[in-house]
Amino acid sequence: DIIGLQLATLDFRSGTPSTVPSNCCQRNSMHPIARIQLQHSVNGHKLLASSRQGPSQFVCRALEPRMQQQAVISAKATGTFLGVPDMPLLGLGLAALGRPGYINLGHGNDLAGKSVDEMRGNTAEVLSAALGLGIRYFDAARSYGCAEEFLGSWLGSLAPEQLSRAVVGSKWGYYYTADWQVDTGGKPHEVKEHTAANLRKQAAETSSHLGAHLALYQIHSATVESGVLDAADVVSELETLKRQKGWKMGLSLSGHLQSPGALRRYVCSEAMKSGGARRGSVRPSIRPSVHPSVRLCVNSNTWRGALAEAAAAGMSVIVKEALANGRLTLRNTNSAFAPKLALLQRTADKYGTTVDALSLAAVIVQPFRPMVLSGAATVEQLVSNAAALELAGRLEASDVAELVAELAESPEQYWAERSALAWN
Repeated sequence: DIIGLQLATLDFRSGTPSTVPSNCCQRNSMHPIARIQLQHSVNGHKLLASSRQGPSQFVCRALEPRMQQQAVISAKATGTFLGVPDMPLLGLGLAALGRPGYINLGHGNDLAGKSVDEMRGNTAEVLSAALGLGIRYFDAARSYGCAEEFLGSWLGSLAPEQLSRAVVGSKWGYYYTADWQVDTGGKPHEVKEHTAANLRKQAAETSSHLGAHLALYQIHSATVESGVLDAADVVSELETLKRQKGWKMGLSLSGHLQSPGALRRYVCSEAMKSGGARRGSVRPSIRPSVHPSVRLCVNSNTWRGALAEAAAAGMSVIVKEALANGRLTLRNTNSAFAPKLALLQRTADKYGTTVDALSLAAVIVQPFRPMVLSGAATVEQLVSNAAALELAGRLEASDVAELVAELAESPEQYWAERSALAWN
C-alpha cells in the first residue's frame, strides 16, 4: 500500500507480486507507456542509478506526471483558450514526437531511438513532463506519424484528475506517407487532401485514437487555392462533427500566400457567419463553437493586426513554430543570423534565461494572447521552453518591441528558409 507518497516507479524485485496495482501498467516491455529515465527527478531529487537495485519491471503510469515540478507561471502567461479560463499559454505540439523525421534543426540527434516503441516511450515521457510542468494543451495531427496514437495511449494512462487538466487538439487534411523513414528518396513525407471524403476518413481515425478527449479539430494548412471553406460538402461535414461529437472547429494557415487578408476572408466567410452583431473591426461575428481557432506562424509585423481582429471576433489563436524550427535558437549557426542571435543572447542574459525561453515569451505576451506551441522532442528541451511561462511576467515592453522589430521576417523570406530545411 502506498499512502501519501509521490513515487516515480514501483519496483517489484522479489518475484511477481500477487496483486498489481490497478493503475499501473504491466511488464515494461518494448511497448512502454511511461519509461522512467534516470535523469528525471522526484520532488527535486535526482534518481541516480545507485539508488536502484535491479531492473524496474513495472512502472506506475498515473503517478509519473508528478515527477516534473510545476513551472512558475506568470499571470501574463495565462488566458482563456477555447473557452477554458486560466490556461497556461504554452502548449506542446507533437510534430517532432510522432515520427522519426522532421525539419527541426538537429532533430535527428535528439532521438536516442527511432523505432515505433522507442518513440512511443519518449513521447509519453515528454507528455508527462509537460503535464507536470503545468502545460495543458496538446496538439497533434493525422500527418504527424503516430502522434495521435501515442497521445491517445498516454491520455488513457492518466488518473481522472490529471486527465481533467488536458485539452487536446488535432488536425485533418494531410496524411502521412513517409512509412517511418527519414530519407524518402525525395518523395513527400505528407500529402494534402482537403476533400469531404478525406475529412470523413481522417475524422474516424482521429476519433479512434483520441475519442472523447478531443476538444478541437482543425483544417490543416487551409489555403485560398484549396477552396476548402467554400466547399459546401466539407463545411457540412464539419457541422456534423461539431453537432455529433461536440468538437470545436478551427484551421491552420501556412505558406507565404496566406496573407492577413486571407485570414480576414476566413473570419468573414459566408460559411462562418452567425448573423449576430458585429464585433470589433471584423464585420460579421463568427460562431466560436464552429470555428474558434486559427493556427499559424507569426513571421511579420503585418500579421499582428489581423490576429488582434481574429481574437476580438472570438477566435483562439495558436502560434506554431515560435522558434522557427530551431532557427531562433543556438542551433542556428548560419553566419547571416549571427547579429540577430547576438541580440537574442544579450537579451536572454539580461533576464538570466535561455534564448529559446526568451523567444517563446516574446510571443506569449503579444496582445492577441496566443497559445504558443513548444515543439520539444526531449524533456530537457521542454523544461527549457517552459521557463517562458515565468519570464513572460518580467519581460519589458521595450525589449519585446526591439526583438519583434529586429527578428520579424517577410512571409516570403520565412517560407523560403523553412522550405530549405532538411528532414532529419
